[in-house]
Amino acid sequence: MPNTFPQPETWPGLTPYPVALERLEATVAEIGAGGPEKLFFCEHDAVLTLGSSAKAADAGVGHNLPTVITNRGGQVTYHGPGQRVIYPVVKLDSRWNHDIRTYMHWLQQRVQAACLALGVATELRTGDHLGLWVGEAKIAAFGVRVRQIHGVRVAFHGAALNVSNSLDIYKHFTPCGLTGSKAGRLIDFVPSLTMAAVDEALTHAFITP
Repeated sequence: MPNTFPQPETWPGLTPYPVALERLEATVAEIGAGGPEKLFFCEHDAVLTLGSSAKAADAGVGHNLPTVITNRGGQVTYHGPGQRVIYPVVKLDSRWNHDIRTYMHWLQQRVQAACLALGVATELRTGDHLGLWVGEAKIAAFGVRVRQIHGVRVAFHGAALNVSNSLDIYKHFTPCGLTGSKAGRLIDFVPSLTMAAVDEALTHAFITP
């Protein structure tokens, strides 16, 4: 795989999810018009997002988080402070055989490589259990969408990696449609970990050929 991305752009502070959606949509349009691919890192305000396969009941009860319907694939996912969200916006071209499954596998492998560089070995699972797992704890979720614009197929959305975020919310909804599944985070395995170290590992994983 060739070097795909420039240095990532990290959005400061906490980005409201609707603001991120607007930025992603604008970038998709720019790429369709011949603009460069982008890689964004951010943290969101606490929110539950419902992907195209989500069931409303999976959003749960007993919490006061806003719920946003989004256009990515997948089911219900939490975003919030302490979680690194990774948004590559790329042309789905010959690098991935024009195949979304090939791209998704590559995306998972990049995040998996970053985790390993930080000292956390993960298992890459597919199908209904799509994500990165450490034992029975899921630490990263994935969901993308492909849009064709001006004859160019563009993949956007991406991955959510739990770093130091609170896990309490996971008791109140069904993450990714997996009843009884357990959420984990990187600091459970590397207590001294910082977001800066996570960003450095992710940057290396994404921009190194």
